[in-house]
Amino acid sequence: MHKHTLETLQHSHDFTAIHEHGERRTRQVLVLTAVTMVVEIAAGTTFGSMALLADGWHMGTHVAAFLITIFAYQYTRKHAANPLFTFGTGKVSVLGGFASAVALAVVALVMLVESVHRILHPQPIFFNEAIGVAVLGLVINIISALLLQDHHDHDHEDAHPHHDHNLQAAYMHVLADALTSVLAIIALIAGKFLGWHQLDPVMGIVGAVVISRWSYTLIQETSPILLDGSIAEDYQAAIRQRLESADDNRIADIHVWRVGPADYAAIISLVTHYPKNPDYYKQLLADFSKLSHITMEINQCTGQSCQATAQKIP
Repeated sequence: MHKHTLETLQHSHDFTAIHEHGERRTRQVLVLTAVTMVVEIAAGTTFGSMALLADGWHMGTHVAAFLITIFAYQYTRKHAANPLFTFGTGKVSVLGGFASAVALAVVALVMLVESVHRILHPQPIFFNEAIGVAVLGLVINIISALLLQDHHDHDHEDAHPHHDHNLQAAYMHVLADALTSVLAIIALIAGKFLGWHQLDPVMGIVGAVVISRWSYTLIQETSPILLDGSIAEDYQAAIRQRLESADDNRIADIHVWRVGPADYAAIISLVTHYPKNPDYYKQLLADFSKLSHITMEINQCTGQSCQATAQKIP
């Protein structure tokens, strides 16, 4: 009976951002990282370098993180239209980024503990061999960063990017790998030519501190999204000002939260003596590009009483 009217009000709830290019590059980086991981762990154990061994372990956790990244891409794509997900699978990539951030924190802790152990219990280091493997690791890191950098930059070309926290996490893991490789090379060269053998585990501690900071930053970015944190106060204030500047509208309640990498949903309760068609309020907020799903509750005031009618804006 109301088929035509329903169709005009219904719309997709798929707020995912599928990055096929990023997924393909992540697979390539996964292979490079896995091979280098095996080489560095074996070399670090054989040649006695804590910095090199820490770099290898670090790469091992990144292999796990890249697997999480790829799984998040596949899961997002497979379940994008699944009605069991109220607002689609847009937060899966954010969850992948959060999981990778936790992995970074574990890496930092392991590096810190083992570095302190090596300071207290020094071991002989075969510098020439260890330096060669560390340089190889750095080259692989640079190649991996370049593979992910292209897509990473592409996502930031405009002021409203489809920010992919999953890919950002993979990129940060590669940067962390590069950092530990550089620190390992510095420590090994200083140990070989200056006799500063203790610098090797000290660099492990430095790397742990820096990686902890990156992990904390990524957790700060992803956790509010997973917990339905609200949009920035100034953006919400602008929404309120736009609606209240028309007629005698007053906002009784407003909730704005992220449902995908670059999409927000809003539920707004409005009070007015002169209720309009839902399209009118939709047009008032038309230039708020971040709002992809808006639900309006319009309360009509007549004298001392208000009649509430819930209406949805598609």
